[in-house]
Amino acid sequence: MHSKKKTPEKYYVGIDVGSASVRAALVDGLGTVVAHAEQPIQIWEPQPDHYEQSSADIWAACCSVTKKVVSGVDASHIRGVGFDATCSLVVVDKQFQPLAVNCEGQNYRNVIMWMDHRAVSQVERINATQHRVLSYVGGVMSVEMQPPKLLWVKENLQESCWEKAGHFFDLPDFLSWKATGVTARSLCTVVCKWTYTSDKGWDDSFWKMIGLEDLVEDKYEKIGNHVLSPGESVGQGLTPEAAKDLGLPEGIAVAASLIDAHAGGLGVIGADVKGHNLPCENQPITSRVAMICGTSSCHMGVSEAPIFVPGVWGPYFSAMVPGLWLNEGGQSATGKLIDHVVRGHVAFPELQAKAAASAHSIYTYLNSHLDLIKKSLPVGFLTVDLHVWPDFHGNRSPLTDLTLKGMVVGLTLSQGLDELALIYLATIQAIALGTRHILETMQAAGHHINTLFLCGGLSKNPLFVQMHADITGKPVVLSKEVESVLVGAAILGACASGDFASIQEAMAKMGKVGRVVQPNHEHKRFYDKKYEVFLKLVEHQREYRSIMNSF
Repeated sequence: MHSKKKTPEKYYVGIDVGSASVRAALVDGLGTVVAHAEQPIQIWEPQPDHYEQSSADIWAACCSVTKKVVSGVDASHIRGVGFDATCSLVVVDKQFQPLAVNCEGQNYRNVIMWMDHRAVSQVERINATQHRVLSYVGGVMSVEMQPPKLLWVKENLQESCWEKAGHFFDLPDFLSWKATGVTARSLCTVVCKWTYTSDKGWDDSFWKMIGLEDLVEDKYEKIGNHVLSPGESVGQGLTPEAAKDLGLPEGIAVAASLIDAHAGGLGVIGADVKGHNLPCENQPITSRVAMICGTSSCHMGVSEAPIFVPGVWGPYFSAMVPGLWLNEGGQSATGKLIDHVVRGHVAFPELQAKAAASAHSIYTYLNSHLDLIKKSLPVGFLTVDLHVWPDFHGNRSPLTDLTLKGMVVGLTLSQGLDELALIYLATIQAIALGTRHILETMQAAGHHINTLFLCGGLSKNPLFVQMHADITGKPVVLSKEVESVLVGAAILGACASGDFASIQEAMAKMGKVGRVVQPNHEHKRFYDKKYEVFLKLVEHQREYRSIMNSF
């Protein structure tokens, strides 16, 4: 065999810290995932709505999966590293040692997770201020953002944590510090979760008004006074210690990081769609929404001018794509909700046994079972009498109501596998109806959206994807690489290395369209009716709550 001499391949490492696991991928310059590894991380739930993790456990998992994906590759060909992570709060002391975020004083549990809702009282007081910075978070701050969590720490752990704290990091920024020794923050994290603005920086009056004036007094040293754009190279690259931990050469470029959903958006939203007969072809990127769907879901839309959308976070300038404004809708529990509904059903043991016997996942089996029981009907029509309101963990967008609860209407006494399949279907439809609610709110405010780009774990479920296409009436684009979040993280590393002139160039080169799922327009009338019922459910919940509040 005669072979031409090839230019050595360039590789980039993307490291993604999700809610329950850490993943890493080795990605080439065309966005192909060459190697992939995953490792679970621990979550503690010491009491309801308190979710904690360990930064040491997370970093150890980062090191383990990275060593796996780079083994067998000439390390001199690895050009850059990019991190993304959940927007969880990491607390360390002045020597960068972990500090307990719990009353038990267990220092290794030093991370308040993004989905932790302990700071309800604090966020209510923050929102009551109606401070001008709240206009950049849809008018109402979420309990999942960092200011209410910081206030909770000050009010509940004053001596044991607040006074001893040296740094409060967003988890993506903790990882870039761990890799480089530089405490710079990413524009993505501080703008989206901490109220920083790209033009004015920190607003002293906000922090003083909510009772966190201590942060102003030390010139924001504890929460970051050096901010970098996502993809910008941090410091001198990997430190000797971090290089040894990760199994990589010292000095490799490390990028300013992204929140995990934003990395997913980066991995899909800029893909070249020529030849796929999509309405967004030859249209600006502002006609697209990236939906990152895993434990929770995020809906990322960009615009050339700032658009203020009630109940939707943003507009954030350059928080995901440089030069564009970002709005971010979201649902606090999606994959977690589906798991909750399915695993909590009395027929779950039967489902588990039958799925195992057929060598399929429980969700593949449920999808097949729905095909069996649908008879002559389209699958989605099976829920004509069964309706779900999906806010079991409150509503993030567009109602921004943490107190909303889940609802199911149409239950019977039947408890078999058929009923489990139907409630599973109705739950997926409810999540898709929630997406439609978010998209319609964004469009009413001035966005022009015609195509959805899906990634994340739930995008692997064909029923979930088809329901989103049918219920929103928009085509859904799936990435060629299923692990789009990891590709997004690798894009950051590629930019930090200098191999691409811009994030936009890297997005177009490394983001690839895999499959397009078109909506079935013949089903439009049915889903319009389902959407009417969906909106009635929340009306009724508010009505009965009003009745009971008068008791």
